[in-house]
Amino acid sequence: MLKKLNHVLNIIVGSFVGIFLGHGIYVFWDYKTHPALYAMESAPWYTSILLYGLFTLMVFVMAMIAKFIIRKKG
Repeated sequence: MLKKLNHVLNIIVGSFVGIFLGHGIYVFWDYKTHPALYAMESAPWYTSILLYGLFTLMVFVMAMIAKFIIRKKG
């Protein structure tokens, strides 16, 4: 049971890291392709990357805490 939960946590962390990387690559490509669109905004072009990174970091930390608890019980 704990092995399955550990496997699910690994999948969740991997998925969120993949989403973060994909979003970051897309935003960078879009910024290089359409810089004038980002010049009109008040926030820097990389703001959404930072928000995705913060959310991914929170998910990662929660998953690592859960994995630590699983390791202590197992």
